[in-house]
Amino acid sequence: MTHGFTTPRFDAVRTAFARSFDEGLEHGAAVSIWVDGECVVDLWGGHRDLARVQPWQGDTLVNVWSCTKGVVATAVAMLVERGLLAYDAPLARYWPEFAANGKGTITLNQVLSHQAGLDGVAVDMRLEDVYAGTPFVAALAAMAPLWEPGSRCVYHPVTFGHLLGEVVRRVTGRSVGRFIAEEIAAPLGLSVYVGLPAEQEHRVAEMSGDNSIYVAHVAGEKTAYPCSFRNPELFAETPNARAWRAAEIPAANGHADARSLARLYATLAIGGELDGHRLLSQAAIAAAARERFRGIDACTLGATVFGAGYRVDSVGFGRSVGKGNFGHTGWGGSVGFADPSRRLGFAFVTNRLLAFEDGVDPRRQRLLDAVDAAL
Repeated sequence: MTHGFTTPRFDAVRTAFARSFDEGLEHGAAVSIWVDGECVVDLWGGHRDLARVQPWQGDTLVNVWSCTKGVVATAVAMLVERGLLAYDAPLARYWPEFAANGKGTITLNQVLSHQAGLDGVAVDMRLEDVYAGTPFVAALAAMAPLWEPGSRCVYHPVTFGHLLGEVVRRVTGRSVGRFIAEEIAAPLGLSVYVGLPAEQEHRVAEMSGDNSIYVAHVAGEKTAYPCSFRNPELFAETPNARAWRAAEIPAANGHADARSLARLYATLAIGGELDGHRLLSQAAIAAAARERFRGIDACTLGATVFGAGYRVDSVGFGRSVGKGNFGHTGWGGSVGFADPSRRLGFAFVTNRLLAFEDGVDPRRQRLLDAVDAAL
C-alpha cells in the first residue's frame, strides 16, 4: 500500500513506485518530484522499522548516505559565492595544519572531485573517532597523501565530508551541520540534518542490512583501495545507532525526507530561488556543476563525472534524465538531483540497501522512466 499524491500528469509514477513493493524489492521508501518549483509527486509506502510494525510516513527521515555529499556541495558553493572560499585555492589557505606532509597544494576542487589522494586515513580509526570528528580530522591533517593528488579519481566515501566540514568550520566558525541547518534547511523549510537532533529520533527509519553481498562489495572487496571503506568499516545497519545519527559525518550521515531533498534540488533546478528564498545565483550553480573530472573512478571501477562535489550527468540518476543534471547518489538506492533542463527536482529515499550498481537499480529507474514519459 502506498500513500500520498501525484498530479494527474504524473500518475504513472505511483504505479511504478508501487511495483517495487509488489515485487518485494522495497522495505520502506518515498519519492518526491518537483517541476517549476511545485510539488507534483509526493509518495511513500512500506515500513520504517525492520519489524514491519511502524508504517512509513510522509515525513519519515532516512539516512541517505552519500546523498549527503550533494547537500555539503551546496553549502560549499554558497561560501564560494560569498567569497569565503575559492574552488582553486589550497585547503591550507583556510586550514594551515593541513599543509603537513606534502598536502600544501591540494585544492578545494580536488577534494570536491575526489582527486585529493585522501580517500582513506593512514592510521587505524574507530567509529567513535569518526563520531567525535576531531581525531579523524587531525589524522587527515597529519598524514601524507595515499597517492599523488590530481593524478586520478578515487572516491572519498567518508573523508570527503570531514575535509570539507573542517574548511567550513574554519571560515564560518560553525560546523557544517549547523551551517546547513541555519542557511539551507531553515530558510527553505527542509527536514535535512547532518547531526540529527534527539527530538527528531521518532521520525527516523531503521536501515535494512539484509543484503550481505552488497555490504561486502561496498566494504572494499571490489576495489584496490580497501582502506576507503574499511577504516573504520561501515555496514548497512550502522546508522541504526543513535551515536551515528547524532554525529556530524558530512559525507554519509545526512538524514532527510524525500520531499525536503527534492525541494532543495528543485530550488537549484530553477535558478537557486524558491518562495522568496535564494540559496545561490544561477552563475554560482553553474560554477558548482561545472565538470572537474570525467573518467574512471579507481575505487568503484566505474565511469563517473564530478563537479564541485556533485555527480554530474550521472548514470546513477538513470537513463531518463536531461543533460546537465547534478546531485548525488547514496549507498543502496537513494538519490537526489536537479535537472535544470526540465526544471525538475527529484528525490528517492529508501531504507533497504540493494545490490544494484548505479543506473541499474530498477526501483529508481522505473520511477525515472515514468517521469520521462510524463514530461
